[in-house]
Amino acid sequence: MRENNMATGSAAGTASKNQKTWLITGATSGLGKTLALAALDSGESVVATARRPRGFAEMREAYGDRFTGIVHDVRDTEGAGGFVKQAIAALGRIDVLVNNAGAGQVGTAEEVTDGQLRDMLEQHLYGPAALVRAALPHMRAAGGGAIVQMSSQGGRTSFPAAGSYSAGKFALEGWSEALFGEVAPFGIRVLIVEPSRFRTEFNSAGVLNWAGKKVEYDGVVGAIRQDMAAPDGAQEGDPERAAEVIRRVLDLPEVPLRQPLGAEAVANLSRTYGENLAALEKMKEYSVAADFPGMKAAQRAFRQGATSVTPAEPT
Repeated sequence: MRENNMATGSAAGTASKNQKTWLITGATSGLGKTLALAALDSGESVVATARRPRGFAEMREAYGDRFTGIVHDVRDTEGAGGFVKQAIAALGRIDVLVNNAGAGQVGTAEEVTDGQLRDMLEQHLYGPAALVRAALPHMRAAGGGAIVQMSSQGGRTSFPAAGSYSAGKFALEGWSEALFGEVAPFGIRVLIVEPSRFRTEFNSAGVLNWAGKKVEYDGVVGAIRQDMAAPDGAQEGDPERAAEVIRRVLDLPEVPLRQPLGAEAVANLSRTYGENLAALEKMKEYSVAADFPGMKAAQRAFRQGATSVTPAEPT
């Protein structure tokens, strides 16, 4: 088990009841940092995490007791409970948990090793799940809160060489969709954010992970590999605008389960949903033919949005 080390911050620095307190993982770069700065600039308080305390001292100097930095690797699931306790001790409560930490990975199914695939799941599913489990008792006792799961357009649609990354994000979205219905009765909201390309370090050398290349796939994914590396510094998404959108959506009377970010995400997801619906309709005759003749479609108790669950009748 890795040790959590308090990098900066004060246990006495509790937030006013009229302000949100945010816990944001991976908050020293990218959308995590931009969201942390947006909250701090609005007079709110932030507990930020990162594997390395890069920038913690500067943020502490700029924002004082409203900022606390904790060194934590999101893959340290055993340490999640202690880390959440540190966060609550530092600022008194957690109103919004943002699971942002993670990284991209490029490689075909044959190129990505078991270890590399497992790492994507640890960063994008197991780590966030452990933090949610640790934070939920506190949020339930407080009578509400919000959980923001930073996914990707790649959490709903995938393409060659993105399989290992999408595996983690698809898993996060499925897990979070169930979570949405489980915690809604307690006043806790769940928002899955699905960004396209934003001008962060996501695509930069040393941040984006690359599997070992097999020359047999050069003709299949060569252009995709080049495309994944090319946009660094030229992405169309504005991180500051993205942070503002997330904050505005969380303040809506009814928070949606999913919020795409960026025009590319809207276009890609619209196309994917349309293609999936068309494929379902095309093959529907084959699908329903698998049931016993004359059977009515089942009405299950686990329909999305239910606030209470009635045991299903035996099938």
